[in-house]
Amino acid sequence: MSYRVVNPYNGELIKEFPAATDEEVEQALTDANNFYKQAKKQPIEQRAEQLAALADEFTKRADYYANFLTANMGKLISEARGEVKKTVAFARYYVENGAAALVDQDYTAMAGRKAHLEFSSIGAVVAVEPWNFPYTQVMRVFAPNFILGNPVILKHASIVPECAQAFDDACKAAGLPTGAFKNIFATYDQVNQMIGDPRVQGVALTGSEKAGELIAAEAGRNLKKSTMELGGTDVCIVLNDADLKKAVAGAVSGRLRNAGQACTSAKRYLVQSGIYDEFLTAIKKEFAKYQSGDPLNEKTTLAPLSSKSAQQNLQKQVKAVLDGGAKVLWGDPTAVEGPGAFFKPLIISGMTYDNPMYDHELFGPVAQLYKVDDEKGIVELANHSNYGLGGAIYSEDLDKAHKLASKIETGQIAVNQPLSSLPELPFGGIKKSGYGRELSNLGIREFANIKTVLG
Repeated sequence: MSYRVVNPYNGELIKEFPAATDEEVEQALTDANNFYKQAKKQPIEQRAEQLAALADEFTKRADYYANFLTANMGKLISEARGEVKKTVAFARYYVENGAAALVDQDYTAMAGRKAHLEFSSIGAVVAVEPWNFPYTQVMRVFAPNFILGNPVILKHASIVPECAQAFDDACKAAGLPTGAFKNIFATYDQVNQMIGDPRVQGVALTGSEKAGELIAAEAGRNLKKSTMELGGTDVCIVLNDADLKKAVAGAVSGRLRNAGQACTSAKRYLVQSGIYDEFLTAIKKEFAKYQSGDPLNEKTTLAPLSSKSAQQNLQKQVKAVLDGGAKVLWGDPTAVEGPGAFFKPLIISGMTYDNPMYDHELFGPVAQLYKVDDEKGIVELANHSNYGLGGAIYSEDLDKAHKLASKIETGQIAVNQPLSSLPELPFGGIKKSGYGRELSNLGIREFANIKTVLG
């Protein structure tokens, strides 16, 4: 496969990287296995110091690393700096809390006899990661596994190879041990070969449902533990008693950040009828404020999509949505011409269950709006999906909001704020949005040997 950096702002080819050789893959596996064995003899505190050095490297050269994000997938430079900052936060969380999450747990009282659990490493983890958050997605897998003692071999998205190499280079600059982390520009066949190798004991993927099906099947065929963080059709629920200003701000930023290219974007607005008209008027005004342009320009507020193919695919999806009976409430659905990958924001309504795109993820700045009379209808519509990743609820009645949150079939939900991944909290979904959890004390145990010691 081809690893190419094409600037989505102007379509210019920046750099190409050759695919890895089989010899390079074998060397990565050998180095990873050597690190795994050595880490068994190394105190966690030493790896915590090394991970802290990696966080320092990203902090000291934040602009340098941020520029790769903008050049490779078009992220606004302000958002790129924010991603570098969050990458550091994920690392520092495990520097400060990783060891505590791996302390032996006493089960004597529950077992009725002396017993405890131990948490230990299992081997290399292959991480297959996406282009939309090229550093944070990698750090979410790497930081906990490094503290645990599992090496990570990265197969990154083919459109962000400079970001992948930059993360690898950062690990070297921080003085991390050989084999702890390695970026490989692998082919699909090489990924499957690594998953089948006995030195690999885990597979972590963030990506599309289709990619998840393929990688999960390969992991299952080889009896390897896997985690999958896939797509979503997240709801943004606005009840009649919501603070309108807060709800509009959260709904718009939740849909348009990263040009709408986030698995947990607020893709479906479910708005109660009593506040619907005011909400619609307000979000139209807010959407109109977003201006496309050069993502390196601090004044630009809407970045291009990640690639020309992403732009073309979303254009086809929108056409299918409208051909299926939905209508545009705001925006211009005509394609943006030129070499860049820009897409004009849209607000659409009328997506019925029989629309061919009803339960498909629209990965870009397209908001779907639904008017719903009561909470029963909200729950039915929210849960009428094969996905369940995230969501948000806006209401000034917190007790009511939390009761409603419990009825939404999703892995996580926020109240009166856009959903965001925080290092202290588990992140993941249900249904076709995947399985397993990243971040928090649960994330560091996903690829741990949880060993029971009785007596």
